[in-house]
Amino acid sequence: MVPLSTTRMWLLTLLFAAMDIAAAARPAEIHRLAEDLTPVGAERGANDSGLIPEWTGGFSEPPVPYRAGDHHPDPFASEQPLFRIDAGNLEEHRASLGTGQAAMISKYPDYYLDVFPSHRTAAFPQRIYEMTAKNGATGSLVEEGNAVTGVAEGFPFPFPETGEELIWNHRLRYKGIGSVRHISLVAPTSTGAFTEVLMTVNTTNPYYQPGETLQSIDNRLLLFLQQTHSPARLAGSMLLVHESLNQVLQPRNAWVYNPGQRRVIRAPNVAYDSPTAATDALHVADMTDMFNGALDRFDWELVGKREMYVPYNAYKIHSNELDYRDLVMPGHLDPGVLRYELHRVWVVEARLRKGLRHINPRRTYYLDEDSYQVLMADHYDANGEIWRYSEAHPINFYDVPTVWTTIEIHHDLNSRRFASYRLDPRKPVPPFNMNMNPRDFTPQALRRKGKR
Repeated sequence: MVPLSTTRMWLLTLLFAAMDIAAAARPAEIHRLAEDLTPVGAERGANDSGLIPEWTGGFSEPPVPYRAGDHHPDPFASEQPLFRIDAGNLEEHRASLGTGQAAMISKYPDYYLDVFPSHRTAAFPQRIYEMTAKNGATGSLVEEGNAVTGVAEGFPFPFPETGEELIWNHRLRYKGIGSVRHISLVAPTSTGAFTEVLMTVNTTNPYYQPGETLQSIDNRLLLFLQQTHSPARLAGSMLLVHESLNQVLQPRNAWVYNPGQRRVIRAPNVAYDSPTAATDALHVADMTDMFNGALDRFDWELVGKREMYVPYNAYKIHSNELDYRDLVMPGHLDPGVLRYELHRVWVVEARLRKGLRHINPRRTYYLDEDSYQVLMADHYDANGEIWRYSEAHPINFYDVPTVWTTIEIHHDLNSRRFASYRLDPRKPVPPFNMNMNPRDFTPQALRRKGKR
């Protein structure tokens, strides 16, 4: 028999969950997702100046000659920059820049932003739109914002009202049901010297499987397997992660395979601010994908919306004709291959909760309104000074379609160094609809792979 206290606690949990749903769900506004809002909740109309255009559907299919596996051809290759932002005109444009962007321009005399015409290319499969509309009528935060309920497959909160809801939109944005991504990573010295790290990342995404629910996926958001191929000192190492939806209920599980020891061991610290392998501690675990993992160490404030110059439509650097030898400069990548556009972004401030620790007590995130992709992040030190700055350069993978990054760049302004990882230009771009076997994402499978 269940003890009375447990029964009462269970009933209270249901009551509070129901209260959360009533407060967060917006069934009366679902019609707006076909009217003044896009199907994921962005403002459909242009801005007052017309420089940010109306959303008319984005790239829902390949707009240029394209074959599966290609590094997507640039539909804007003929465009020229409208203007350049550098140290000479920084103050003129500061209101449309983030703190980290301005710090980069101030720190490096050869750094600049080329600003191009804006194109609202974001699009997602029709099913994601349909499921997002359903989530808008039923979705809610629970566990003090550290988990969600009443959602499946789509964006959980098409009418976001809090910082936590926006971060959950980023975490649960559509990334396909499974993929094998080939990644190259560098962490250059301050002089620009680097050794390239090549790896393969396999993922399967239970949340996006058609017909699945939060109950049927057993709290599993993502299964992740990273295998390193070079350089020789790292070759053969592997990392396996089971990412939970509700990390209060079940924290992230991780295991590593060490080829020297030929052993699989649990990795309890692949979370929060633990340094990421091969980045010289320039990148920490929850900076992956700009932000991932549990929200519980921070308070999240929705600051509002801004019109900002942000990384967007990064097809030029996505090209398979460029590799890091063409890109790396002391302190940053070649700014001539980076593209910035004026877009509306959500601004979310994260501040460390009292009594908890993280190397960055404050962070500011800038999320694309059309995709909820975090495009930029400012990371502050314990003295409140800007320390690190992260950029995600996305494209519309228009064969899916979905918006995701082709390269991430994480700058350390104090050491004048950065860590960057991108899709390997020497390898085909994988499809995002791969049905991966969950049995290949177990510690036992990791052990078998290591012994081959």
